[in-house]
Amino acid sequence: MNSKYKIIIYWSNADNCFIAEVPELAGCKADGDSYANALANAQTIID
Repeated sequence: MNSKYKIIIYWSNADNCFIAEVPELAGCKADGDSYANALANAQTIID
C-alpha cells in the first residue's frame, strides 16, 4: 500500500457497511463489511 492519498473511512447505517472515500479523487469510493476490507477495496480502486 503505497498510496499518498487521504482515505476517510466511516460506518454507514443506511448501507450497513463501512465506506471508504478518497477526497482527492473525484467519485472514488469503496465499501466493505469491515474497516480493513473497505480500506483494501479503496486501495484496489486507487491502484
